[in-house]
Amino acid sequence: MFSWVIWGSTTIIVFFAQYEDGGGAGSWPIGVSGVITFYVAFLAYIRKSDITIARSDWYFFLTAMASIPFWYFASDPLWAVIILTTVDIIGFGPTARKAYKFPFEEQLTFFALFIARNIMAILALEHYSLTTVLFPFAVAVACLLLIIMIMLRRRNIA
Repeated sequence: MFSWVIWGSTTIIVFFAQYEDGGGAGSWPIGVSGVITFYVAFLAYIRKSDITIARSDWYFFLTAMASIPFWYFASDPLWAVIILTTVDIIGFGPTARKAYKFPFEEQLTFFALFIARNIMAILALEHYSLTTVLFPFAVAVACLLLIIMIMLRRRNIA
C-alpha cells in the first residue's frame, strides 16, 4: 500500500508539471493514472492482502513523503519532475521487498500495463523535453526491472 500512495502522489504532481511544460494530451494519461493509482492504494488498504509492514517500508514511505514538498519550492517544472521521479523510484522499495519475498503474489500484467502506459504517454506528448519525458521513461524502466526480478525469483523458487 505504501508504494501505491507514493506512486499516486508523485504521478498526480508530475502530471501538473508536464502539463505546465506543454505536455498537452500526452500528459493526460499520467494524470488519469495518478487517480487510478490512488484507487489501487485504497483497494490495497481495504483488502490487506499483505499486512506485514517492514521497518524498511516505513523508511521508504517517510523518505518519499518528506521529499514531495520539495517540488513546491522548485520553481522550475524540471526540478519538480526530477525530485518526484526520484521519489517515485524510491516508492518501488516496499513493492520490490514484497515481490522478492512473495514473487507469486505480484501481477506482472499490471506492471506491464504501466510500461505500455508510459510508452504511449511518451509517444503522445506534444512537447518533448526532459521535463515531459523523464518521469514516464524512468517509471517504465523501473517496472521492467521489477518484472525481470519477479520472473527470476519465480524461476528460482519453482
